[in-house]
Amino acid sequence: MTTTGSLDAATDKHRKLDSPRQSEIKELVTRCGAVLHGHFKLASGRHSDTYIEKFRILERPSVLEQVCREIVEMFRPMKPDVVVGPSTGGMIVAYEVARQLQVPAVYVELEDGKRVLKRNGRIEPGARALLVDDVLTTGISLQEVVSVIQDSKAEIIGIGVLIDRSEGELNFKSELFASCRFEAATYAEGELPDWLAGIPVKTPGTRASNHA
Repeated sequence: MTTTGSLDAATDKHRKLDSPRQSEIKELVTRCGAVLHGHFKLASGRHSDTYIEKFRILERPSVLEQVCREIVEMFRPMKPDVVVGPSTGGMIVAYEVARQLQVPAVYVELEDGKRVLKRNGRIEPGARALLVDDVLTTGISLQEVVSVIQDSKAEIIGIGVLIDRSEGELNFKSELFASCRFEAATYAEGELPDWLAGIPVKTPGTRASNHA
């Protein structure tokens, strides 16, 4: 099985890298209505007062193009052979990044609760794969796709996300690049602060029903 790669050949350590235009990208994302405030139960089962509605970005081609361009320029020197993204939103991100890089895109979908390549999709052994997604919170979707890429015996040259709102360290053993980051605390079900518990809860997101 091929291990995941790194932009720094001298180390296998995970590093978080930010876009130099992060403040501009955050303003763009906020302006298009993607940043919501209230009380949200996330797909992980944790609660937060901030939710990133990725579809406000994905439904605007001009905005998506600009946010994806940060990922493209970061990883273009690594010469990826293919861009890989998970369903649902990650597929749209993968398409746009692949379009700008002028390489194929491969989509990893859910089937019976497991990430798989469907519709005769294939990642060639030895291919230099760039993994992308929309919003990073817990890293579950990305880790599932990492396993699919590794099973294909391809090399992961890096991971790019539109928005990183994760807490703590998430070590994918690859460089993690975010077009922008939003700091947003999350809370376990039984540890809600009073001010948050007093706000009616909403459960958005495509994985919310699975609590995956």
